[in-house]
Amino acid sequence: MKVSQHHSPPYLPFADGQWRMVPGLRSLDLQTWIEIDEHLERELALKETLLQQRYAEVFASLPGSEPGQQEILDLLVTHLLKHFPQHYQREGDRLHNLATGQTWNLSDFKAAPLDLAGRLVQEDFCLMHSAPEGYVLSAASVCFPSRWLLAEKIGRPMGQIHAPVPGYAEKLRSPVNQFFEQIRSDRPVWRLNWSIVDSPDLFLLQSRDAAPSLNAANAGEKLWIRVERQTLRRLPQSRNILFTIRTYVYSLRVLETEPTAARGLAAAIQQISPEMQQYKTLLPIREVLLNYLADTIQNLD
Repeated sequence: MKVSQHHSPPYLPFADGQWRMVPGLRSLDLQTWIEIDEHLERELALKETLLQQRYAEVFASLPGSEPGQQEILDLLVTHLLKHFPQHYQREGDRLHNLATGQTWNLSDFKAAPLDLAGRLVQEDFCLMHSAPEGYVLSAASVCFPSRWLLAEKIGRPMGQIHAPVPGYAEKLRSPVNQFFEQIRSDRPVWRLNWSIVDSPDLFLLQSRDAAPSLNAANAGEKLWIRVERQTLRRLPQSRNILFTIRTYVYSLRVLETEPTAARGLAAAIQQISPEMQQYKTLLPIREVLLNYLADTIQNLD
């Protein structure tokens, strides 16, 4: 399968050395909505396994969300046929994924169109509809969660979904709700989110306590950078909001050849409040991580 190869990670959002409570939103060129790389086959195989073995943990939907789900699937199929014809071909009701050898009957997913959307690409999908209590998560295909459980979030409004985030209710709930009201179908946006984790697993539920064997000498092998590329757009027909999450995981060792990013991560970590460090599970690994980065930076100088 011929796809773009990344010699260095495509996204290292902390490279500028700034910690922001809300990473900045940027205008999204819809041609770049979906990202496909050399891990497509492996990640879609992992999704298939999760959907077979742990379906209720990775897919959920509320009754009445089907029209919005169908709109997403239709938009996605149109996009894939146009921008990735080397991977996707359609014959009537049948959609072929040439990279994996799978063929799907679109009509088999009338009851849960978002389920098929999630099986086609590396992105995860969340559908939100407007309700009196705010935007509510009404359907989701999330095979690669970052320490959260879909069953605890489905049917809940944004404020409840983000309740564990330190400072969300006081500082963020109002601007986020206002932003959601203002999203336009012709002005999609994207942003990046990052964390440092103790596992390379894409399906990441709970973090472990910092391993006692973790130290500055082996942190490069035992810790990983997890970056989410998130997109937001309003669906033109249903007026629902579509949120996509594309997850990248790289070994922390990539920083050994990325001096700007290594310095940036060290600077950003020192700006994060203790509450946010606790939430992002940085606290148990903070000292080891800073020592590793100091050694890495010294070696790069």
